[in-house]
Amino acid sequence: MADTYTVGDLVAEFLAAIGVTTAFGIASVHNIPMLDAIGRRNTIRFMMARGELGGAHMADGYARASGGLGVIFSSTGPGAANTIGGLIEARFASSPVLHITGQTATKFVDRGLGTVHDANDQLGMMGSVCKSAYRVRAAGQALGVLTRAATDALTPPMGPVSVEIPIDLQRVAIPRPAMLDGFALPIPTPRAPAAAELDELAARVRRARRPMLWLGAGARHAGPAVRRLLDLGFTMVNSLQGRGIVPEDDPRSLGALHGNGMAAVTEFYRGVDLLVVAGARIRGHETNDFALKLPDNIVQIDVDPMANGRTYANQYFVCGDAGLALAGLADRLSGGFTPDPAYLADFAAMKSRARAEFLDSLGVYGGFADQLAKVLPRDAIFARDVTQNNTTWGNRVFPLHDPRQNVYPVGAGIGQGLSLGIGAAAAANGRRTVMMTGDGGFFLNMGELWTAVQEKLDLVVVVMNDRGYGVIKRIQDATAEGRRFFADLQGPDLAGLAALAGIPYHRAEHADGFGPTIARALEHRGLSLVEVDMTKVGEFPAYYPFNQRR
Repeated sequence: MADTYTVGDLVAEFLAAIGVTTAFGIASVHNIPMLDAIGRRNTIRFMMARGELGGAHMADGYARASGGLGVIFSSTGPGAANTIGGLIEARFASSPVLHITGQTATKFVDRGLGTVHDANDQLGMMGSVCKSAYRVRAAGQALGVLTRAATDALTPPMGPVSVEIPIDLQRVAIPRPAMLDGFALPIPTPRAPAAAELDELAARVRRARRPMLWLGAGARHAGPAVRRLLDLGFTMVNSLQGRGIVPEDDPRSLGALHGNGMAAVTEFYRGVDLLVVAGARIRGHETNDFALKLPDNIVQIDVDPMANGRTYANQYFVCGDAGLALAGLADRLSGGFTPDPAYLADFAAMKSRARAEFLDSLGVYGGFADQLAKVLPRDAIFARDVTQNNTTWGNRVFPLHDPRQNVYPVGAGIGQGLSLGIGAAAAANGRRTVMMTGDGGFFLNMGELWTAVQEKLDLVVVVMNDRGYGVIKRIQDATAEGRRFFADLQGPDLAGLAALAGIPYHRAEHADGFGPTIARALEHRGLSLVEVDMTKVGEFPAYYPFNQRR
């Protein structure tokens, strides 16, 4: 039996062949043959999540921090359903995540016979939230289906893909496919825009005097081309997901101060005569549901033809890879482009004003970004959950210098940060990882802390503790006449929780102690917990849009 090669062995070898070194999930009656093969081969680190939801978020966080494929194994039926929140977030973030689940035996599938974990239309359920979903229907199909699924996940626009393999097929003996020797996924070559498209794009830029770039996650790989355009006289701003394409301390970059609720920025946009949007959705979440007034003259670059005019109207659209398009544009402009001589000075003055006004609006929390920047290594991964602190200074002004540092809930779901941070820490490869969450989000998936304990991860977990759902309270203030029903939380003593987990604990009670407390935690290599007692630091002030006159 030891020499028998099965579909389960194929799954394990396939993942290793395409470069997977870490996977997440839970062992179950319907995936044991695959996980047994992973364990016997011992080439992939399998990290045991406490729940499939957490495991899916970990795979997503790993994909974002590594730039590779995240892999989550789940059980069937209820177990597969538990991954859905994580896969929805991966879809929001265009993260390449491969979800592999089992299925009841082939002879029982889709017959409603009540076998163990037999959910109604599991494939349809997964297909409704993923980029695509597949079932292996015969042992001989397994390699083809896995290849198709992984290729889908890694082909822009990337996203989560689900594969179900019935339990009986996982055990079927098959010949080892010789093509696994030197195997490579058939990832399609990114579309290069036609010369005529780039010529027209360059012509439009040459007519501008104050051009600006708006960059999203689809331009993460375009840093060299972006820097060339900045050197030619462009300025730039990025979406929350497009952070770090160029280091955000570059004087020509606004970073994520993209103008929502910021008078200095929106006033500046009036003088921008061309906005080049590359690999970005210009999402409603970042524009107050499109109330943000952007320049009228927008040209858009996106690999997805469905992006054309999806949110803000454009004057011209280039369908193609953002890196190739921006490089082609820079090539054409190098022979001659003359921006307004006062443009960069005006931009610098606006940036200084916008940042100062924004930080001033945060009260005692306005210094937290600078405090953290002073103590966190420049290449550290900054993972976050939805919190008042992240929605404001964490997302907007804490400087990021590389796209792989940026891990946060794109869909704005609470409780995802800890698991995203665990996945990111698993991919850190020597970089430090700090994960910031609120108490409400932390308690939602607190059990996953023990995944980090068991895996001996190097991760600083920072809990901004205001004893409740601070974000919800702000919404209640704005929409329910200040009635804060069901928003206060009783939670465990975090010092006692850290002691139970056997990890170092640190506490900050004053605003100026935030950075030094994080620094003490970073002195320890491994998992540690930092509590920021916001009831002592001070109530978080109302922020945009909750600080607007009604």
